[in-house]
Amino acid sequence: MQAAQTKAAAELKPLEIKEEMLGRHLRHIEHAAERGANIVCMQELFYGPYFCPSQDRAWYALTESVPDGPTVKVMQEYARKYSIVLVVPLYEQEMTGVYYNTAAVIDADGKYLGKYRKTHIPQVEGFWEKFFFRPGNLGYPVFHTAYANIGVYICYDRHFPEGARALGLHGAEIVFNPSATVAGLSEYLWKLEQPAHAAANGYFVGAINRIGRESPWDIGEFYGQSYIANPRGQIIAEASRDQEEVLLGEIDLEEIREVRDLWQFYRDRRPELYGPLSAL
Repeated sequence: MQAAQTKAAAELKPLEIKEEMLGRHLRHIEHAAERGANIVCMQELFYGPYFCPSQDRAWYALTESVPDGPTVKVMQEYARKYSIVLVVPLYEQEMTGVYYNTAAVIDADGKYLGKYRKTHIPQVEGFWEKFFFRPGNLGYPVFHTAYANIGVYICYDRHFPEGARALGLHGAEIVFNPSATVAGLSEYLWKLEQPAHAAANGYFVGAINRIGRESPWDIGEFYGQSYIANPRGQIIAEASRDQEEVLLGEIDLEEIREVRDLWQFYRDRRPELYGPLSAL
């Protein structure tokens, strides 16, 4: 689902923003479940603004432990209530001063399955993420849910093909990429890289972005256009550029077998020759 930050960050305290955004997303989850959704993924850092244009320690207040924090607990209740799998991107505190950009995965019975921590952390103007996040250290786990095997890649990760391949090798059938991405020189990559990952690895990709402009930083327009790409690299469902909405798409996992039996990328890869890549 893609959503906007409704009130300027300067007008509310971090925990007030968190409460408002969490409530709005819970209503979206209810709406998705009523429409028959089995798996729901929210945008990167869904319960707050994208605060990384700042270097303000006040945003550390949004952190919480995973899985013992309040957001995961309430999401477990909703997953159990609606028999829905949830991918929950949030700001994780491992210990005081050690924070991660994380996504928790919750099964349809409410069981917490595990988490992915964003691996690649940008540090460029408007995206001072190293101030806020330690690089992920959990590798590329795949979570075996009631409906599909799920992998997660977060925002900037999508520019790196290595982890996308690792998720495929670990058995992912759907890879979700929750993001906070603004218009600019790289916008055209939004619909280039992730469908390419889907085709190169023979799985589905769910790409999720937020919308609108966020004060007081206004680093640009978050351009939405969340979408689902199939294992052929085709976009089969797409959200709007500027409307808050829940995007639904139908996924047939049998298509993975059909594509992989046709395009034998896993059979024909040569890992014994790729070792030098890790040393370069």
